[in-house]
Amino acid sequence: MAGVTTPFDGGVGERADTGPTLVERLGYSADARLLIVNCDDLGMCHSANEGVYDSLRQGFATSASLMVPCPWAREAAAHYRGDDIGVHLTLNAEYELYRWGPVTQAPSLLGGDGGFPRTVDDVWDHADLDEVRRELRAQVERAILWGFDVTHLDSHMGTLQLRPEFFDVYLDLAVEFSLPIRLSGRSTHDLIGFPFRDLAAEERIVAPDHLAYSPSVGARSMFDGLIDSLAAGVTEIFVHPASDHSELRALAPDWEQRVDDHRLLIDGDELRQRLSDAGIELIGWRELRDLQRAA
Repeated sequence: MAGVTTPFDGGVGERADTGPTLVERLGYSADARLLIVNCDDLGMCHSANEGVYDSLRQGFATSASLMVPCPWAREAAAHYRGDDIGVHLTLNAEYELYRWGPVTQAPSLLGGDGGFPRTVDDVWDHADLDEVRRELRAQVERAILWGFDVTHLDSHMGTLQLRPEFFDVYLDLAVEFSLPIRLSGRSTHDLIGFPFRDLAAEERIVAPDHLAYSPSVGARSMFDGLIDSLAAGVTEIFVHPASDHSELRALAPDWEQRVDDHRLLIDGDELRQRLSDAGIELIGWRELRDLQRAA
């Protein structure tokens, strides 16, 4: 997430109440360690579509998130087979040479060179919140129209998670569509500056207990540290797998890390075994959505 660089936000002191933990509500023991391996940026380009679906179907990824406004999102929909996929709510287009923009008429969401703004700060400084709300609702609705059984919501570049007024939109959409959302752990409340997890809990919105993330693309080193440090509860780690094509090399300065994420998930038998040996169980977002809706 932009503005947050801690690689793992979990740890002691995360609980805010004495009720059943999330893992207990999911039917596991209180000390269970569950891991969601989510592939961000489905739909960004053809290379991402190949890498994400390959990682879900041949590797050990457990879920993915669709960038509805991107040029290759419709192709991603055409190859959907009921996989565990949410919506990667998008207000930014970070690449200089590859642009995408809103699916609604939203002048305040356009950057100076076409498409969404490249930076989170630019969105925060110029976006009209009514236009933000209409745009993001349209992104979820379009994913549903395309046939996706949407399992969760998260935010591209953390734009919706790090400012209270944008978080309000994020939370309202989660309530409206009855979907769980990506949040960092309670230990980041002070860093981000408002009690976002308490606000979500008040609305009975489910979120993983912890979030493992890196300030840059590339998750191989994150997994190495995660196995030893993973706390009890549900943790999400997000990765960015993509196949190695000239398309990806031309548009993404971080293409090598995206290709390495793909290899990590596809050729990761040893890593998968290490997770299993450590007692870490892989789950998807669908389990959290079904729990939230049942409640």
